Amino acid sequence: MEPINVFEYEKLAQPRMAPPAWDYYQGGSDDEVTLRANRAAFERLRLRPRVLVDVSAVDLRTTVLGTPVSMPILAAPTALHALAHPTEGECATARGVGAAGTLMTVSTSASRSVDEVARAATGPLWFQLYVGTTWESTGQLVRKAEAAGYRAIVLTADTPHLGRRERDIRNDWRKFLRASGVRFANFPDDEQEPSQDSEEEDLLPTWETLGWLRSISTLPIIVKGLLTAEDARLALEHGAAGIVVSNHGGRQLDTVQATIDALPEIVEAVAGGCEVYLDGGIRRGTDVLKALALGARAVLVGRPILWGLAVNGAEGVRHVLELLRAELELAMMLAGRPTIQSIDRAVVKAGDS
Repeated sequence: MEPINVFEYEKLAQPRMAPPAWDYYQGGSDDEVTLRANRAAFERLRLRPRVLVDVSAVDLRTTVLGTPVSMPILAAPTALHALAHPTEGECATARGVGAAGTLMTVSTSASRSVDEVARAATGPLWFQLYVGTTWESTGQLVRKAEAAGYRAIVLTADTPHLGRRERDIRNDWRKFLRASGVRFANFPDDEQEPSQDSEEEDLLPTWETLGWLRSISTLPIIVKGLLTAEDARLALEHGAAGIVVSNHGGRQLDTVQATIDALPEIVEAVAGGCEVYLDGGIRRGTDVLKALALGARAVLVGRPILWGLAVNGAEGVRHVLELLRAELELAMMLAGRPTIQSIDRAVVKAGDS
């Protein structure tokens, strides 16, 4: 039977993947406290529905940095899609996301190149950037993304060093990856994944990196990986067009806040000065509604996209997004909020009950 929610895709995806690859996708850092907290925090928030509202027509359409999308649900950057779909990897993902009428963020650590994904894509793309081993090589990658039609650079800010992911250590991840034949397509064979290998002397991004990016590219810059109002204000000061409230899916510093808990202070800090997005733990349409109510422009979904890809390629990706779309549409209807613009803080109850 066809899955009816993303959790069913998760169950179907696991047996289709090698155990080390599954752990790489699913795992968090240290004790995985934050990994679990991302879900628990959504479950803790309660909705406040309004009734007797005309919800005969529910409209999910919105824009992100001026780009129209069919719903406020985007594909988050995740690495090495060939582990889930060996023949096409990110190219299949891009087609599925485009078929759902939304936007894909392509990872620097993709298993298909910037150009390959752009050629396969049927919808808009952003490019997620890790700063590499030299400014020259990093700049070349940025310019290649811009030339290929990507619409924004998403600078990941929370990985000066890789988090301690104990599942990967136990699985001898690097050895497994070499044996799998899956590679980081945006880099030559003699280069390691940027900002991800403790043996590699990568450059470390700072706030000044945003100015450097603006000097080499006309694309808007989104900063991903912020959890505090202080950093949100700095992002604005340094010209960020957007912020992704993110804890890297619980894969970096463990025991940090769940993203939905960090979202309100960041929205308040930027005060409309840039668009704010959120990732981490989105599994239901009600999760999306809660994030929008607390000020997110849109959410980014990571692991569920990979589950859909593993189960049924591009069509699985599309279906995962369509399931979330249908759930959000129903949640908006039942909450008495028929448009994205009608969703406000009053939709969620403050506190833990």
